[in-house]
Amino acid sequence: MATTERQGRKSRSTSARKAADRAKANGKEAGQPPRVKNDALLDLYRKMVEVRLFEDAAQRGFRTGKIGGYLHVYSGQEAVATGFLHEYREGDRIITAYRDHAHALLLGSEPKAVMAELYGKGTGLVKGKGGSMHLFDVANGFMGGYGIVGGHIPLGVGMAYSLAYRKTGGIVQLFLGDGAIHNGAFHEAANLAGLWGRDGLNPTLFVIENNQYGMGTSVERSTAMTDLGSKFDSYGIEHEKVDGMDLEAVLDCAHRAAERVRESGKPFAVEALTYRLVPHGAADFLEKYRTKEEIREWRQRDPIGLLERTLLERDAADEDALKAIRETAKARSDEAVQFADESPDPDLTELTTDVYAGEMHVPAAGSGIGE
Repeated sequence: MATTERQGRKSRSTSARKAADRAKANGKEAGQPPRVKNDALLDLYRKMVEVRLFEDAAQRGFRTGKIGGYLHVYSGQEAVATGFLHEYREGDRIITAYRDHAHALLLGSEPKAVMAELYGKGTGLVKGKGGSMHLFDVANGFMGGYGIVGGHIPLGVGMAYSLAYRKTGGIVQLFLGDGAIHNGAFHEAANLAGLWGRDGLNPTLFVIENNQYGMGTSVERSTAMTDLGSKFDSYGIEHEKVDGMDLEAVLDCAHRAAERVRESGKPFAVEALTYRLVPHGAADFLEKYRTKEEIREWRQRDPIGLLERTLLERDAADEDALKAIRETAKARSDEAVQFADESPDPDLTELTTDVYAGEMHVPAAGSGIGE
């Protein structure tokens, strides 16, 4: 039994290496992406570092009992959201699953408000009602993180239909994980996206964040067809892959894909091959489903580390400049934690606010209604 388990782990580690090689090969097949200007690349590095350090602080908050509910952080996947959300335009809509902190932060949500939401405080992004998995920021185009696996996919497709029907010119970036793609909600929604897209009425950019595992189950153990983009073929939706650890490759792919969806009104899918460098959730300490060797191999392709090397090689920044960015980002995350820690809990009256559209009538005590 022990030998079989070791063989299984070795096989999964090998599969991970192949996935990394496949990601790099796909980047080469698409051609070398054009260089982003150094100052823009440095700004994106700053954003990625801010996300990473925010997530580190959130992990600490969970493990010290400050954050209730559950917590899923984005460490290792920063290049995916950073690259695709670089294509966000006013009027677009963004929707994702429960690993959603990075998306909110990258779209402009205030870190203090996001951290306060994780802490369940009244100053939080949604007044302490959503927590980690249900962030929401309509003003910045963020239509939510969702805790039900695959449950947000039909919502995103419906949003895209609405944008096209009203001729807004906006698109929906719909982020989903590799685990969600086997859900019935995905197939029903993808079918409608392809159908409506024939008439230019579904500008959905599907972004599959394939981090190799759905909780503790590897892609190889969850589907016979591990080319996840091919799942879209049945619905007439074209697709491609991108190395999700290489920010410049993601930027190039995201630009082409977003422009294609805007111009055609048709859905398009991208499978971003990436890897979470942390456990599935903050309480997932043991991680018996993957080896330390596998994690070490992927850490060599940490997207932040790769980008640091690029910036140094191009003389876009020196070590002191990168250190200063990290220190500033650390200070911001510390401020967010302090703000969240010192913020008040939500008032009990918030239980009945933002539940229904319009004014809600609450029966007076002693009326007999509901007693």
